[in-house]
Amino acid sequence: MSKYTRVRGTQDFLPERAELLHFINESAVSFFENYGYRLIITPTFENSELFKRSVGESTDIIQKEMYEFKDKGGRDLALRPEGTASVVRAYIENNLGELPKPVKLIYVSQMFRYERPQAGRYREFWQIGAEAIGSPDPALDAEVIELCLNFLNSLAVKDLKLIINSMGCRNCRPGYIKVLKKFLSEKEALFCKTCSQRIEQNPLRVFDCKQKECQKVLSEAPKISDYICEEDKEHFEKVKIYLKTLNVEFVIDPHLVRGFDYYTRTAFEITLSSLGSQDAIAGGGRYDYLIKDYGGPDEPAIGFAFGTERIMLAFENQNITVFTEPEPDVFVAWVEEAQKSDALRISAMLREKHLRVSMAFDSRKLKSQLKLADKLNANTALIVGEEEIKSGKYTFKDLESAKQEKLTIEEVVNKFKDNK
Repeated sequence: MSKYTRVRGTQDFLPERAELLHFINESAVSFFENYGYRLIITPTFENSELFKRSVGESTDIIQKEMYEFKDKGGRDLALRPEGTASVVRAYIENNLGELPKPVKLIYVSQMFRYERPQAGRYREFWQIGAEAIGSPDPALDAEVIELCLNFLNSLAVKDLKLIINSMGCRNCRPGYIKVLKKFLSEKEALFCKTCSQRIEQNPLRVFDCKQKECQKVLSEAPKISDYICEEDKEHFEKVKIYLKTLNVEFVIDPHLVRGFDYYTRTAFEITLSSLGSQDAIAGGGRYDYLIKDYGGPDEPAIGFAFGTERIMLAFENQNITVFTEPEPDVFVAWVEEAQKSDALRISAMLREKHLRVSMAFDSRKLKSQLKLADKLNANTALIVGEEEIKSGKYTFKDLESAKQEKLTIEEVVNKFKDNK
């Protein structure tokens, strides 16, 4: 056994799992394009202040989970713990606000958080996210939520539950937080240690607790819907109307909040009960002040993110198979060592014609090569011997029926074209 092992909270994506990850990521980019989204790639690390300003100093991510370091120039940097802040920074810095609104961007990136590893959650993890910037229209909220839900449906994930709420705006939320903090303080003895710490620092985060005892107390907590202003209520009512227009089923949870400081108005989560207590598979909401807070134009926005490993866990729990190991179209074998270079050349020619080709290496007898072809689940073999090279016609063998015929390279290619 190697004396080196992977760092806790990280993972090796072996071929089958890596191909599944790639499938999900590629599927997302393609699916989101139907809604007008374009891919954006931002740096893996940014100035630490970028995340502290957006996510919030009192959040667990900033206080406990962010990977921070000083570079050789003494700059305070951090591995990105989430994607929105980087996208907004890039939006402002590169003047993307000049594009037609809303500007729709998708990212597929690795994120980093020093949190306790558990099922579907890692310290280095993949995230698919979308941001729609430049419109306050509640119809956009509905479209974004529908996109989030429809993508999961396209992957055949079942038993999804959409939960929505309104978190209000900066004008009305302080009044709610004051009432909430009073309620929580009076019940502090009934909460877990983590919730007790959050009461003073960030009371909205108490709703994120999954412990049954805390949830029981929180069921009696004041509802933010009773404290949001009329403008926010009207916005939320329109979101619900548009969702119904799109035939999107939803449940309203008056205690649903998003933990980052930048969220306003519409908040939503998509959950999957089979994932256990940490049942959120995706979530997002509006962030109408963040761009202006960063020094950019006063432009509203809405976005969401998936935990890609959470989707993979859902596949596992629901026995969803979306990927099968690619089999070689043809296995190229040689009769004698002298023909190996010709087999190598012919393999390259077939690949140029977009065929999946495998061949054996090292010194193997023909029988051993054909056994390898069987292990690779190849259906056909092209045998290259001295006679074949002289005639230009190669032995093409069906490995299932054992039938064989003599074909030129062009005839081999045409045979696969006819079958596709």
